[in-house]
Amino acid sequence: MSVGFIGGKFLPLHLGHVYAIVHASSIVDELYVVLSHSERRDKEHCLDTKMEYIPAQIRLRWLSQLSKDMPHVKVLSIEDHHGNDDYDWNEGAQLIKKAIGKPIDYVFSSEYEYNCIFNELYPAAKHVLVDPSREHVNISATAIRKEGVFHHWHFIPDFVKPYFIKKVVVVGTESCGKSTLTRNLAKIYNTTYVEEYGRIICEEIGGCEGIITKEDYHKIAYGHKLEEMKAIEKANKVVFIDTEAIVTQFYSNLYNNEHQTVLDEIAKLQDYDLWLYLEPDVKWVDDGLRVHGEDTIRDQNNQHLKLLLDNHNIDYKILSGDYVNRLNGAIKMIEELLAY
Repeated sequence: MSVGFIGGKFLPLHLGHVYAIVHASSIVDELYVVLSHSERRDKEHCLDTKMEYIPAQIRLRWLSQLSKDMPHVKVLSIEDHHGNDDYDWNEGAQLIKKAIGKPIDYVFSSEYEYNCIFNELYPAAKHVLVDPSREHVNISATAIRKEGVFHHWHFIPDFVKPYFIKKVVVVGTESCGKSTLTRNLAKIYNTTYVEEYGRIICEEIGGCEGIITKEDYHKIAYGHKLEEMKAIEKANKVVFIDTEAIVTQFYSNLYNNEHQTVLDEIAKLQDYDLWLYLEPDVKWVDDGLRVHGEDTIRDQNNQHLKLLLDNHNIDYKILSGDYVNRLNGAIKMIEELLAY
């Protein structure tokens, strides 16, 4: 049984890594993919780049997803606490040998510069270079960190992409254009979106005013989060979301005069990259479900929702004016979000 290993930071995992791992797995009977990580060192690699530090657990998950249908490929996680300048290669090699626990016949990499050190640290193993000139997959993790993951999106494996998806949520009171803006932005950016789940529930029960119950809001909040997860899995760089748990809380207060702790707890777990708040300064449209069209009531509801958002310390961006101004304003902020 021939044994080999290929190691790296996988910060992030890209298709060049995938090619190297698959190529190496075809040469040996047993391949060990070693995630070598140090929070200190990995954060140093992300300094002054367009990528934030990615926890080792996430990278280990990616490698496990990649190799889950490759029974002769084993994924190992080896941690140290060195920085980039004081990394101890000898110590690292000893940890790798101990973790593998059997003679190593092949060491795989894509770097010519590793020849000498691998010959010294693994004298009984053959160092095999896989695509060192980047002819098959012309990318490196260094370039991705430097230039941004979206700049090299086509080199990111599909199962890795959800981690980087930017989440844009659109909030506001009744009839302020949330649904229309959410759908239009998804079309422009060729991506997925999440409908307001409360509307789906209201349509199922024939309306909301007077017949929606406390438990319906739980169903709305939970169902909405499940739809978000599905949309993120299929999104293209960004996903657009129509309302969330704080808006659901707003409607619980509005229709049932009840503030629900469970909705606050769900709201605390939310992590959106951009909040777009739509002012109710467009014409109110009666769609059969809306019931608060008077200007005074619209203004009161608007202030109430802003208070709820402020209580959760949400940094929302206000969009107002006609539909063209709202669309252009939203696009400008999304472009800034995706540029990093």
